[in-house]
Amino acid sequence: MFKKLLYVLLITINITYSQNTIGTTDISDGVYEGFTLFTAFTETYLINNCGEVINQWSSGFPPGNAVHLLENGSILRAGRTESNDITFGGQGGVIEIFDWDGNLTWQYYYDTPTKRQHHDVFPMPNGNVLILAATKLSTSEAIQLGRNPALITENELFNEQIIEVTPVGTNNATIVWEWNVKDHLVQDFDASKDNFGNVSLSPGKLNINFLNDGSGKANWLHFNSIFFNPVLNQIVISSRNLSEIYIIDHSTTTAESASDNGGTYNKGGDFLYRWGNPQSYDQGTESDRKLYGQHSPYVIEHGLIDENKIMIFNNGRDREPMFSEVFIIDPETESPGVYSYHNGTAYSPTNPDYTYKYPLEPSRFFSGILSSAQRLPNGNTLICEGINGQFFEINSYEGIVWRYSSPVNSDTGNIASQGSSPSSYSNVSFRAKKYDINHPAFAGRDLTPGDPIELNPDLTICQNLSVITYELASIKLHPNPTKGQIKIESKTTINKVEIFNVMGKKVYTTTLDTLDLSEQVNGIYFLKIYTDTNITSKKLIKN
Repeated sequence: MFKKLLYVLLITINITYSQNTIGTTDISDGVYEGFTLFTAFTETYLINNCGEVINQWSSGFPPGNAVHLLENGSILRAGRTESNDITFGGQGGVIEIFDWDGNLTWQYYYDTPTKRQHHDVFPMPNGNVLILAATKLSTSEAIQLGRNPALITENELFNEQIIEVTPVGTNNATIVWEWNVKDHLVQDFDASKDNFGNVSLSPGKLNINFLNDGSGKANWLHFNSIFFNPVLNQIVISSRNLSEIYIIDHSTTTAESASDNGGTYNKGGDFLYRWGNPQSYDQGTESDRKLYGQHSPYVIEHGLIDENKIMIFNNGRDREPMFSEVFIIDPETESPGVYSYHNGTAYSPTNPDYTYKYPLEPSRFFSGILSSAQRLPNGNTLICEGINGQFFEINSYEGIVWRYSSPVNSDTGNIASQGSSPSSYSNVSFRAKKYDINHPAFAGRDLTPGDPIELNPDLTICQNLSVITYELASIKLHPNPTKGQIKIESKTTINKVEIFNVMGKKVYTTTLDTLDLSEQVNGIYFLKIYTDTNITSKKLIKN
């Protein structure tokens, strides 16, 4: 453990070799070696850490929104049609598969006047595809389900649906499984209508009249992501508007998925678990709320740090001040996949196990929509700040070891030139995911990197990284070694300095650029220096 800690601290240095404004703008030796996949306008890109293109796929549709790399080298991508029947942010309508060479091998429309794919799709291990969709409910149907008529403002209500399809041929599919939230509702408004019951005693069901201060619009739930956990055969769902995540069982028939769980927590479609906003089921108040418009919750893979826990990008919208965070939560379970619930309380945990937010000035890290976070095999975390088209990777000490700014205008597809300001054009990204260089999709492929996406690229930053030794010029300590007094010289403003001993224990914190370790024992220490632009680690010897 000590050697690992020492290694991480020694290599966590933000090395700046050029003044790149887009593409790869920061990189250091601690970055995880892999290829990052994202989609922008009609293109999907796979890039290396230098921002060079490893592969590229072209569609006739802008994102709708998710994209996944399959083990055979194909991509599964959702596209946005021009339909006007069901419209809200994240709308899609068509699902496509392109092989490694860019050939369209499957195209399936889930887009009619009464139903439409949106936001997410997810590849299943058996080759099937999960599709997230919205379907229309009429005003009379919504009232019969128990909706308060005063909370219907658009003459219709959207049901959220997940279907599993088996691709057939090049443009068809067979629906083999289905789940609808309309089958798992509760309400305490009208005893003469369906689903009447005690909300506080029905944690597995959704209160159809809880709007989380919403307006009662048709898109009251706004599910924005789905994730399939193959180990437990469960699906993780995110509702942006209600600021909750849910877990449902997938080991069911379609008929069973429409029923409740009967208290057995399997073979039914009620929620097995929920988290983020316990007031939605009368087990808390606004002060107990943790999530604010979150995206992309998923279960961390087996074998990685924090395996089997849930990582969430908490967007932080609709709170004051607004700022984003990355959460890791660890639900209490009775056995794998069976989540503990104690009547009269909210689901655990009360607080996340881990939170990442920008130090000192949290509002500097904020994406009100989109976004994702991913745990990497080396313990780093890849974060997609979606509204700004920014991907950055942090190590276990939260130092930024890689930063990338998408050069693609997400509205027009135009490509920016190196030196352009990323704030001068729209470059939103729904999600970014990094794949290990030994992923099965890359077996036997020509992975020779092409040019970066941006025009007039500058690869100096990566070329310099190949040099054996580089000293960080922007931050210096002296004297080092020291007998106690240390001065920090920095080209940017120092906001905070934390000092850790070799066991990882924090022994000193200050906001000054002059330190005094006279009271500390002799030995090796590590400084975590927070500036206006980054977090940097430095090694210090006291003797």
